[in-house]
Amino acid sequence: MGLHPAERVERYTSAGWWRDDTVDRLLRDRVAERPADVAVADPPNRPGLLDGAARRLTWAELDAEVDRLAAVLLAAGAGQGDVVAVQLPNGVELVAAFLAVARIGAVVTPLPVQYREHELAQVVTAAGVRVLVTGERLGDRQNAEIVRRLEVPDPPAVLAFGDPAGDLATATGDAAALRAHLKGLVTDPNDPVTICWTSGTEATPKGVPRCHYDWFAVEATTTAAPGLTGDDVVLNPFPMVNMAGIGGILLPWLRTGFRLVQHHPFDLNIFLGQIAAERVTYTLAPPALLTMLLHRPEMTERYDLSSLTRIGSGSAPLPPSMVKGWQERHGVAIINFFGSNEGIALLSDPAAMPDPEERARFFPRPGVPGRDWPGTLAATRVRLVDPVTGAEITEPGRPGELRLAGPTVFAGYLPGTAGADPFDADGYLVTGDVFEFAGPRGDYLRYVDRTADLVIRGGTNISAAELEALLDGHPAIVEVAVVGYPDEVLGERVCAVVVPRDEIDLASVVAFLREKGIASYKLPERLEIVEALPRNPLGKVLKRELRAGRGPAEPAGPG
Repeated sequence: MGLHPAERVERYTSAGWWRDDTVDRLLRDRVAERPADVAVADPPNRPGLLDGAARRLTWAELDAEVDRLAAVLLAAGAGQGDVVAVQLPNGVELVAAFLAVARIGAVVTPLPVQYREHELAQVVTAAGVRVLVTGERLGDRQNAEIVRRLEVPDPPAVLAFGDPAGDLATATGDAAALRAHLKGLVTDPNDPVTICWTSGTEATPKGVPRCHYDWFAVEATTTAAPGLTGDDVVLNPFPMVNMAGIGGILLPWLRTGFRLVQHHPFDLNIFLGQIAAERVTYTLAPPALLTMLLHRPEMTERYDLSSLTRIGSGSAPLPPSMVKGWQERHGVAIINFFGSNEGIALLSDPAAMPDPEERARFFPRPGVPGRDWPGTLAATRVRLVDPVTGAEITEPGRPGELRLAGPTVFAGYLPGTAGADPFDADGYLVTGDVFEFAGPRGDYLRYVDRTADLVIRGGTNISAAELEALLDGHPAIVEVAVVGYPDEVLGERVCAVVVPRDEIDLASVVAFLREKGIASYKLPERLEIVEALPRNPLGKVLKRELRAGRGPAEPAGPG
């Protein structure tokens, strides 16, 4: 089932922006090219995340692991076009499972490890998940048992690493059946390969299907902007469940064959230790963390970070002083990135934007004549629209909602998971993000704000509407509004602003949400009691006022 219409496929393939690359084809290319090189390495704390010891696999060993898992998936009932969910921490198993799903022509829906009953039931039902791959244990949580108890119309088959009844780490399928399946398998690059999930402003997750065509259009930019090659060693701290982990790391890895070093969950001392031990050349980190490290040099001086040449950062505006400081003190180029599951990857790379302060403030404006931007940005069309009048904005310095069209834009949400059409009448994706044209010649984009009502904690979107809908059922709450408050490491944390009916405290709010089976990263970390929520004349809660009144979190300790 192709995602994009034939007219769009013809337009972008004839122009060379879409090619016949598929995930499995690139994997096989890398295996043939560098079979004995290390492909992927576990984090050193892996035994605390999943049963088994930490591993390092060569490309040839990874290929054999992918074949083994692919045969097991076939035996469990997954086939071409079926949806297979993967809920695993960053590590060898996550990479191998993702690739095994792609190898048999199925669709992988990668799920954050924090998802509990509440979110799992939503996405399993919405996507029609046929098989779910996880760990019998994820950290200290018996996750496979949680999945097996899900109350959903059509429960998926559960395959678990560490399952005493059939450990996925050693399970085997019918190799002959796999060969027969692959012999008859024809993979169209327009076929869906993933379904990722985004909170958006709705209370339930929205499914974002993507095919090989649009994913590799994203990859063209995320590989070119940092200048990634097969000689790099890349440390990945971002969960491989959305644009950052898949588009920013996994697909460039398949394209170039660099050594991929996994990290999970984020632990600063382990993270810095991995950079030193693995001689990492490129990694990703949130801007608040980079600012903190710049101001606390005693933390970085304990580790040899001399191999590091560039760091990708995003999810919040970058302080120009931080980008300049890393370049001047450490010789590390900070690459400013902005992306979404649905649309685009904007990267301000050192080659096209060598001035670090300029790189911090601006992004490339796609389609500007005379500017040679990396990847597929030249094929992307953007417009800014006044969110009130709908008029198109052409002059610099005037904010407007960003709208996109081009080879990186997805085809539309999974049916039944979103309300309004995400595209305008001209076929442009309505992003909900406010930018302005900037720079001396108006050839940059500057991020201004977001219109969506989200809290972005550590780069992960948290829907305020979802939490508010759940907390409306708390017996001690009359009204509630959820907003973010500043945090030096995560960017934002979650604050519940409550008009109480009875006595209430943060512990009771957290306990109430835990009973709903909600992911732990969404739990409020601050509770504010107010007599009334601020509202405009039409009765809408003024979230901007609430955010302005929330001070920063207390500084986090080392590590």
